[in-house]
Amino acid sequence: MRFTEWDPVYTQILDSFGFDRAADEEARDVLASLVSPFDRSRLAWEGTTVGLCGAAPTLDDELTRLDDVDIVVAASTAADTVRDAGYSVDMMVTDLDKNPETAVELSKSGVPVAAAAHGDNIPEIREWIPRLDENHVLGTTQAEPRGPVVNWGGFTDGDRAAFIADELGAERLVFAGWDFDDPTVDEMKAQKLAWAERLLRWLERRRDEEFAVLDGRRDDIEPLP
Repeated sequence: MRFTEWDPVYTQILDSFGFDRAADEEARDVLASLVSPFDRSRLAWEGTTVGLCGAAPTLDDELTRLDDVDIVVAASTAADTVRDAGYSVDMMVTDLDKNPETAVELSKSGVPVAAAAHGDNIPEIREWIPRLDENHVLGTTQAEPRGPVVNWGGFTDGDRAAFIADELGAERLVFAGWDFDDPTVDEMKAQKLAWAERLLRWLERRRDEEFAVLDGRRDDIEPLP
């Protein structure tokens, strides 16, 4: 994903939420000062089936979908659920807002952590990134990439995981623990889930693939370019 492709969508996201691009860029620069370039060649995902675990309450009932995948990527607290069930996590995607201790533990055991910078998590970046093993931190941003911090697409932890898998050459994406209509979330989270759905629809069109998680929903999703 080139930033020139992502930027028009990113602009729509900023406008939708009233977020500040400059704040995202400040967070990106803070993260860039704390991480090193990540060697993506160590992530041999080309041609693999990647399981993408969201943190919806349905995750426990859908974990068997991971039985036939090659790589497991967990968003935020899904990492804890997956590991508690006896599955390995091959990457955690997080903005450090819920279970940063898990990110620290995983990084110190050699598991890559894709840590995102955005306008309102600078305190978390400053507090937690130095505690992670920097050899296993992939710095990400939703703003223009700079230095060691990359932007491969994505907005929420979950859909960013999907864009990372796409960037790394995954052949097939399998989804567990995703609920775009989760009644337990607040208004802001519901709006973010709506955007995650739009972004996954955009991604499946780019990949010429249909994700089962969007079955029965496509006709109602507002398209992105």
